[in-house]
Amino acid sequence: MPGPSRARAGEAGSAVVDFVLVSMLVVPLFLGLLQLGLYLYVRNTIAAAASEGAHYAAVLDRDATDGEFRTRQLIDGVIRDELIHNIRSEVIDLNGQPAVRITVHAHMPPLGLWGPGLAFTTQGHATKEVAR
Repeated sequence: MPGPSRARAGEAGSAVVDFVLVSMLVVPLFLGLLQLGLYLYVRNTIAAAASEGAHYAAVLDRDATDGEFRTRQLIDGVIRDELIHNIRSEVIDLNGQPAVRITVHAHMPPLGLWGPGLAFTTQGHATKEVAR
């Protein structure tokens, strides 16, 4: 009858194989979740900056280009400049009321923060204050 040390001798090196097989499943899953988190962070940061820029431009004595400048200020230092294509501001009619719309065109690379990527657009709106 073989002893416990003899039964384990046949399984020598199997832990390495198990580790490699599990790693091939877990590492891509982890990297995919990390990339999704990074994308959501970039998109939400840009959307918040566009919304804040629109609210800034909606104040009585400011125009739409002030909101564009404020949006750029909020994005600078947080998101790399290469990810932002352009920031556009305009005064629009929103249900009969004047409003400011800030549109940010950007992209998110598929490999962390490098390479070509997925283009997306976010907008921020705010109703403009008017003097009576």
